[in-house]
Amino acid sequence: MSKKKIAPRIPAYPMPVVILGANVKGKANFLTVVWLSMVNFKPPTIAVVLNKGHYTNAGIHENKTFSINVPSTEQLEETDYCSVVSGYDHDKSKIFEVFYGELNSAPMIAECPINTECKVVNVLQLGTHEVFFGEITATHAANEILDNDRPDIAKIKPILYSMYDNNYWNLGKTVGRAMHVGKRFRPSE
Repeated sequence: MSKKKIAPRIPAYPMPVVILGANVKGKANFLTVVWLSMVNFKPPTIAVVLNKGHYTNAGIHENKTFSINVPSTEQLEETDYCSVVSGYDHDKSKIFEVFYGELNSAPMIAECPINTECKVVNVLQLGTHEVFFGEITATHAANEILDNDRPDIAKIKPILYSMYDNNYWNLGKTVGRAMHVGKRFRPSE
């Protein structure tokens, strides 16, 4: 396979689209995010990268909590809206049906198939961005997407983001079971 050098971009491709929730000045606010990653298994911890200019950051700092809401393709317009308007100028608290869990300060979206509550355990200042490390304290899943108490990705219908063409995509088909199909591989000597 021949290669061509292209513009340096983040190689995680495509990226899952989530909606981050945080209370800002006592009101729920939501922001679409694609820069996030699992960073630890026990305790389960994720990292979310936000530009320092976002309205949402102040609420995360204030409450030391946030939520991660996984939207389905049915919520594409609302999800994108949360990325194109700022909480500085628009009240996004009425877009969704909001609920709270154990943390009581991380607003979650009832319409999203999966929601997680996170408490901030660390914040890293990195140039123009902040990396918020959140320990997942609870996960909520819609009964409709569960299969033997596990989320079924096909039923979730997650939104994927392509940084290279700036488009949203949906999920394709299963191509193999992780940490299983490689057992058949035999390297040539």
